[in-house]
Amino acid sequence: MPVRASRRAVTALTVAALVIVLADVLTKYLVVAKLSDQPPLRLLGGAVYFTLTRNSGAAFSLGTHLTFVFPVVSLLVIGWIGWMARRLRSVPWAVALGLVLGGAVGNLGDRLFRAPGFLIGHVVDFISVFSPDGHYFAIFNVADSALCCGVALAILLEITGRRRDGTRLAKSDRD
Repeated sequence: MPVRASRRAVTALTVAALVIVLADVLTKYLVVAKLSDQPPLRLLGGAVYFTLTRNSGAAFSLGTHLTFVFPVVSLLVIGWIGWMARRLRSVPWAVALGLVLGGAVGNLGDRLFRAPGFLIGHVVDFISVFSPDGHYFAIFNVADSALCCGVALAILLEITGRRRDGTRLAKSDRD
């Protein structure tokens, strides 16, 4: 049974990561191809805008002068998730880590292969909510969204006592 649980978890992690990477690459390709030198695309009555921006920093444009650090952090996160996959038996944890892995790989691709150059590439961001310029909330992309959702899910799993090995802490152990 542990081998079967491990296979299910690793499959879930892999599928989640691949879906995010493919969605991130495809949406960034389309945005760069269709929205370069174009005004923002207004959707859902102005609740969402697609507007092409390039971000040298992390979330909320933090660390814009530390662009070279983000690929290193991404590689460490990717390595840790790879190491964790060997011990993983929980499908919910696998989904959480798959979302983080997919997001890290998606943005790492931008850091490695986009201008201005290797390890310092700017991430393509394009989703803005409630304004075309990120006035109310930072402009983000599919990878950013997956990272945030994966981390939120991991926190929820941790708070509710679900372990990565598939076991669950008793309520008395969590207090």
